Amino acid sequence: MHPQRKPLHNELHARPSLYFDEPANVYHLAFLTHEVPCDTLLSSFCRDPIDPDTVQGITQLEGHALKWERHAEFLTLTVVVTSSDPEPGWSPPPKALMDRVAPYLQHMINAVQIVVRADTSFNGDLSSFGFKDPCGSCIGGGDAVVWSDFRLSEDGTNRFLFVNKRLNAYRQGRMIRRLLEIETYRMMASLSLTTAKNLSTQLNTFDRTLVNLSERNAGAETGDAKALLADIANLSAQVVSSTAKTRHRFSATQAYAQLVFERLSELRESHVGDCQRLGIFIERRFKPTVRYCAVTEQRLDQLAKSVANLGDLLQARVQVEMEEQNAEILKSLSNRADTQIKIQRAVEGLSIIAITYYLLSLLKLLYSGAHTLGLEMSPKEAMLTMSPLAISILLLILIRIKRAKSEH
Repeated sequence: MHPQRKPLHNELHARPSLYFDEPANVYHLAFLTHEVPCDTLLSSFCRDPIDPDTVQGITQLEGHALKWERHAEFLTLTVVVTSSDPEPGWSPPPKALMDRVAPYLQHMINAVQIVVRADTSFNGDLSSFGFKDPCGSCIGGGDAVVWSDFRLSEDGTNRFLFVNKRLNAYRQGRMIRRLLEIETYRMMASLSLTTAKNLSTQLNTFDRTLVNLSERNAGAETGDAKALLADIANLSAQVVSSTAKTRHRFSATQAYAQLVFERLSELRESHVGDCQRLGIFIERRFKPTVRYCAVTEQRLDQLAKSVANLGDLLQARVQVEMEEQNAEILKSLSNRADTQIKIQRAVEGLSIIAITYYLLSLLKLLYSGAHTLGLEMSPKEAMLTMSPLAISILLLILIRIKRAKSEH
């Protein structure tokens, strides 16, 4: 069997729900793990050491079921407090829970309380729960009803009223879990909203800088290209830095948002009287956040591409100008070479004339010497006799010059 066979298969059972019967109060807390020492917090609830690879566990907190779950970016604690004689309204969370999490409250990203009641014990009066303009939905195909006004209490808790009609303990546990996940994933997805707003201000500055650089590039002289390229490189570095800092957060937002919408669809909502459905309320207010973050990420990506394109255009223009300069230099060198060749040919012509002159002078001396020795020959006959010799010598010199050029 493959060594990963068993752990991969057991992922199907990695995060079971808490199953319970109503009436009950469910308290759910979520903490950002990059700010909280996760093991330290869990050790205050679990007596035995926790395996670092374990992602969830169920234990007891003063007789109440407590479930903890470790996620990539957050840790959740869920406590179910059952009661045979529930008090009307909202009950405070167990003191044992709040005492243990008190040092970490500044890192708490979500807090939810769900009051679970049976349909037979609920008279339909919402006034005792203090809701203001509540949203309500029949969920699970009409087997339960849930209400909330999505207003935080003084201690920062979002409250739900869950009335069970025909759900057994298993279905009720899974339905409660979906509600808790919707709220936790929604808050985790919304973490990037502040990042997106801060980044939008930077993007406006980057856009203005890019426009300025584009205008400079359109009318820049070759001598300004170096300074312009340095400014483009500086802008590119800032954009890349912003991308690196925000890429993970924006990607996480998309992933969490998808989970929120999936969990909302799993509720299988229908209307309760004239109340707005919970899913509609969340989608209408949560989708703009997700879209704003997505658009901000797209702006950043598009800006990075625009800066890269501007740098490429500048480099291409500089390259063309350099090639034109090189072509002018080559043309100048070619003209100089042509001039040198013409001068060389003129010098060669003059050299041939000089050689001819000196050769004829030498032949004249030979003629004078021969005449002194008694050779009877007229000057005309002497010139006719010596001309072939002079021509042969000149031809030999020209042949050697051309051969020397061809070798080089």
